Amino acid sequence: MGVLSEQKTTRATRRWVVDPARSTLEFRVRNYWGLTTVVGHFTRFDGAYTVGTDERAVELTVDAGSLDTGNRRRDEHLRSSTFFDVESHPHVRFTANDVTGAGNGTLRVRGELDVAGRKVPLSFDAAVRVRDGELEAETTTLVDHRLLGMTFSPLGAVRSPSTLHVKARLTSSDGAGGGLR
Repeated sequence: MGVLSEQKTTRATRRWVVDPARSTLEFRVRNYWGLTTVVGHFTRFDGAYTVGTDERAVELTVDAGSLDTGNRRRDEHLRSSTFFDVESHPHVRFTANDVTGAGNGTLRVRGELDVAGRKVPLSFDAAVRVRDGELEAETTTLVDHRLLGMTFSPLGAVRSPSTLHVKARLTSSDGAGGGLR
């Protein structure tokens, strides 16, 4: 039976929490008409994967102010009301209650991304495996940042969509470790 297969268990719920020190949350946006790519990441975030007998859920909360592209002026602009509007919306959130095993160590995740006061549906597949009693999850997905109100692009220089890449290490909050239940 695979790690992500549906199986009955006597445990009601198990919660896996993200270890930010061993996880990365990165974004890539094509710029200058696709000639260059801006790469950035968020340095402060937390999240969890909860598995119950009848449901699974994913939640991720990101400190939008922790955005870092390695360019102070660009980062300040991205934190402004033109993009993330960190002053009014300090957090980026993703929540999903539609999480299903798709076989071969893959979860199919459908949820909602909330950025700068706007919400968009977001779906992706995530590769998940058990490693040393912990979970390792990884996904790459595309987000049309224009749907989030991030439309500033002098002369059309900023290209959509943005690419999001998450690689997370999760530990069992009940301390049991082991496979998904």
